[in-house]
Amino acid sequence: MTLPPKPQSRPPKVSLWRYARLFRKDILSAQPAKLYRAWMAEFRTVFFRSYLLNQPDLVKTVLNQRPDDFPKSDRVGEGLRPLLGNSVFLTNGEQWKRQRRIIDPAFEGGRLRDTFPAMWAAAEAAVERLGTLCNDAPIEIEQETSHVAADVIFRTLFSIPIEHETANQVFNQFRAYQRTQPILNLAAFLPVPGWVPRFFKSKTKRTAREIRSLIAELTRERMAKIELGTAPDDLATKIMTMADPVTGETFSTEEMVDQVAIFFLAGHETSASALAWSLYLMALFPEWQERLVREADILEDIDFTMTSKLKLSKDVFRETLRLYPPVPMMVRENSCPEHFRDRDIKPGSQMVISPWHLHRHERLWDNPDAFDPGRWATENGKQCQREAFIPFSSGPRVCTGAGFAMVEGPLILSKVLKHFRFEIVSERTPVPVAHLTVRARDGIWLKISRR
Repeated sequence: MTLPPKPQSRPPKVSLWRYARLFRKDILSAQPAKLYRAWMAEFRTVFFRSYLLNQPDLVKTVLNQRPDDFPKSDRVGEGLRPLLGNSVFLTNGEQWKRQRRIIDPAFEGGRLRDTFPAMWAAAEAAVERLGTLCNDAPIEIEQETSHVAADVIFRTLFSIPIEHETANQVFNQFRAYQRTQPILNLAAFLPVPGWVPRFFKSKTKRTAREIRSLIAELTRERMAKIELGTAPDDLATKIMTMADPVTGETFSTEEMVDQVAIFFLAGHETSASALAWSLYLMALFPEWQERLVREADILEDIDFTMTSKLKLSKDVFRETLRLYPPVPMMVRENSCPEHFRDRDIKPGSQMVISPWHLHRHERLWDNPDAFDPGRWATENGKQCQREAFIPFSSGPRVCTGAGFAMVEGPLILSKVLKHFRFEIVSERTPVPVAHLTVRARDGIWLKISRR
């Protein structure tokens, strides 16, 4: 049986120094194989205690039942705050609740239907762009999926295509940023004082400043149009004009820059990762590729109702999110004493929830390392989808754009496959690593030809 690529696990026991070096290189291969079977694992150092939770009821306790007792660890911001500031991705408590009260309404109701034409336009542009790349030379597909995902974000958020000068600059700067900064760094786990050097490059901080400056430019321009009454009715306008129903406040320009930064990270980087791995899997399993091509015959006109008919494409995209969850790990911190699986856990410990390990857990999933989009129709698949499938997190902090992603991903996947055939490059098997999201160490290289 052909299995999709998976990073090699580290030896069972390594020194803290070697673990730090492995972690800095890639957090996925830095973990031992036992985590794919463990319900809970404890990691001890002289500095801290960290607990990885795979048992579904423990994950549910942390994310769904008692989220206020398990806030996001402030140490996560050690690596991401230069770009994301005080965005909704990093905040906790009342500040986070206020931000969600303003943001969530923009994604409710008919907003998916409203943004569908922009998604369709970005998919059409991607088809046209890929058409120029059809030759005998393999292409690096992550670059192309990053392009279309960024195009979707700018069209739906600011009503501008990726070709817009500022949008294009943000996109190019972000490509440089995502290769230098992991979603977690060692500072997320080490309670070190502020004067101790952090484990990310100065280039990362410089690029983050440049990205935020460009986003601030777009935000100020939109603020001006809102004041003049000439702003388009898109997501940016909705969010900027939405008042907190409790306080009556709206986002300031600086706050809006923080939120746009996370929209771009969550909506572009994660979608690009999932789309790239989806296309690779379609090349690796051509029988599934042909099934999706036949289903894509319905894609003729811009019609939101057709998204409900892309059932196979949704199953493939969902299976891709299981095997290659864009955000591989999340960190929470317990604010009170806990007792999990006969272990006393002191306040301030790190609760690590890993979609990467949970989605491949050997005691939960049937044949967890296999690519099987049909699993979602099985009893095991249905149960695991409820209990062990969290590509967008879960509970109150579930990603606001989860529904957005599940329309965008299958649509673009189907549109692209309808026009092009993808084949693997046998000598270039991609190796999953964790940067800002789960990407391939040396890119994903595919052969592409017109149908």
